[in-house]
Amino acid sequence: MRIVLVGPPGAGKGTQATRLAEKLRIPHISTGDLFRANISRQTELGKLAKSYMDAGELVPDEVTIAMAKDRMSQPDAEGGFLLDGFPRNVSQAEALDELLKTEGIKLDAVLDLEAPEEEVVKRIAGRRVCRKDSAHVFHVTYSPPKQDCVCDHCGGELYQRDDDSEETVRTRLEVYHTQTEPIIDYYRAQGLVVTISAMGPVDEVTGRALEALKSGQ
Repeated sequence: MRIVLVGPPGAGKGTQATRLAEKLRIPHISTGDLFRANISRQTELGKLAKSYMDAGELVPDEVTIAMAKDRMSQPDAEGGFLLDGFPRNVSQAEALDELLKTEGIKLDAVLDLEAPEEEVVKRIAGRRVCRKDSAHVFHVTYSPPKQDCVCDHCGGELYQRDDDSEETVRTRLEVYHTQTEPIIDYYRAQGLVVTISAMGPVDEVTGRALEALKSGQ
């Protein structure tokens, strides 16, 4: 299957993308991974992307699209892929359509993960990360530490990252509504959108997504 995964920050896209790609036996292709891989390998696209990032500017659509094109041409993506974080806007969606058309293939579905805005804010703003080991993550509501502000694993201080503040989350949501959400209507016009609730246990959401993709509803 060839799938695009969309949803607001905090909907669990990263978690579900990894799980769905494994279940469907297709590569998970995320924008972040594309940037990191190209920059670490010092490809021409990576150097170009880094020059914009170092200048504090957004990486142009054409650079992101070129990276995605290169990744989707790899042998492991011949039987399908799951795109996460790309396309990010309608211009990128149109470019992806043209790219796939030249390859004689098309998308099978656009999976839209829905979550109420206040729930998204609660999920992200409630996260606390260990200063000693960032892999240790807690949540003030869903997975609180045994001792307030102290990591259960190493005793490190737990803190809220700047990106996780409520103000920043609401700004990220506004960017999502303005730039990315319009691609849902774009793909809905093509009959590709499959919408599911991102609420509930992770396993339940994964099962819901697989069933929706299977039935096309």
